[in-house]
Amino acid sequence: MQVMEKKKTQLDEMDRGVYDIKNEVRFKKKLDKGLTEEIVRQISAEKNEPAWMLDIRLKALRLFFETENPTWGPDLSEVDIDNLVTYISPDARMTADWGEVPEDIKGTFDALGIPEAEQKQSISGVGAQYDSEVVYHSIQEHLAKQGVVYLDFETAVREYEDIVKEYFTTCLAPENHKYLALHYAVWSGGSFVYVPAGVNVDIPLQSYFRMNAPGAGQFEHTLIIVEEGAYCHFIEGCSAPKYNVVNVHAGAVELFVKKNATLRYSTIENWSRNMYNLNSKKAVVDAGGHIEWISGSFGSKVSMLYPTSYLRGDGAKSEFTGITFAGPDQFLDTGAQAIHAAPNTSSSVMSKSISKNGGVAIYRGLVKVYPNAYNSRSTTTCESLMLDSESRSDTVPVIDIQNNKVDLGHEAKIGRIDDDIIFYLMSRGIDEQEARSMVVRGFAEPIAKELPLEYAVEMNNLINLELEGTIG
Repeated sequence: MQVMEKKKTQLDEMDRGVYDIKNEVRFKKKLDKGLTEEIVRQISAEKNEPAWMLDIRLKALRLFFETENPTWGPDLSEVDIDNLVTYISPDARMTADWGEVPEDIKGTFDALGIPEAEQKQSISGVGAQYDSEVVYHSIQEHLAKQGVVYLDFETAVREYEDIVKEYFTTCLAPENHKYLALHYAVWSGGSFVYVPAGVNVDIPLQSYFRMNAPGAGQFEHTLIIVEEGAYCHFIEGCSAPKYNVVNVHAGAVELFVKKNATLRYSTIENWSRNMYNLNSKKAVVDAGGHIEWISGSFGSKVSMLYPTSYLRGDGAKSEFTGITFAGPDQFLDTGAQAIHAAPNTSSSVMSKSISKNGGVAIYRGLVKVYPNAYNSRSTTTCESLMLDSESRSDTVPVIDIQNNKVDLGHEAKIGRIDDDIIFYLMSRGIDEQEARSMVVRGFAEPIAKELPLEYAVEMNNLINLELEGTIG
């Protein structure tokens, strides 16, 4: 008897276009798989680091092996450090001249639109990392003349050692969790930003992190200090092509927002479906300071990411606006944390998630108010849109209030696309696929409007890409 196979309209392997560009893996230095003291010492030697940095690496190495995987959230058993390459230096040197970047690497970043934004002057500085090292870095002259520093992190360790040493690991400690310990043992690349008091960096700085090699990890470190009364908008972009082996991203972002300063930190992540994204981000905010998080998480097999705001000064403020899109075989466990450690502080979280074809999107958040943090205010709004009956979306809030003078609100909504809305749009001549796409884009619009135009367009393109082939 002949068995007729049901026709599938869902795409098993969607075409991710420019994001799936794979270059030949060419390198100046590639360390062995696994993690040993010798490998850590080799990374440190490659960077000609001071002794105190090597000491931090070796301490973190011990912590990594002493610390267990988390017992909650996604399964991380597939992350095998013995089969992971922690350092690959591309066959390129760091330069401020785009024309000196090797043609294959330059072609990838050109396709991703990285230099185009700089040429249009919608970006005031660009850093581009490829695998384990930064290959391009620049900043507009008018900012440099005002004392703004924007460098790759290795250069900052050499040229601004006292500042880096003062702040490094004080926001995110290696003891926090296993993959922060891994990060501090093998970190490479990343960005350093210093904005002097009163300076306004309103045209964003951008760092883009591209992973090309299969079976490897990327562990960039970002350190930003915004001094009193200053303003900075920083954009982070990430992507990688898809392979059939596990890749790991375990970067760390340490942010320091001083008195009456403001930092807007925007992220668009588009990792591939073999990526474990185990990133860590935290901001320390002083009196009257303001941290704004804008986050879009796409791609990756597993994500565990919870940007944290530590509000330690009177009147400090945090705002988080984020969206995740989980498709087949994806488990995106994301959220935000706000820790109120001073009076009159405020935080807000607006989290949106979309899940389809069995994807899992979890919001996991924390609001903690210390005994001395009187008159604190916090609101959390979680909205989840499931595109089918196989997908999953959960909200897991933790609220820890330690005084009775707090204004707190939490709201969660989970639902599916209303068939009446789809019918109405189709009755106006719009096909079903586009009708559903319009509803999803409208759901994501509050996040898109917080991004500069080019990045809002990119986010909408990523949403359209995720929606391809989901009808039927």
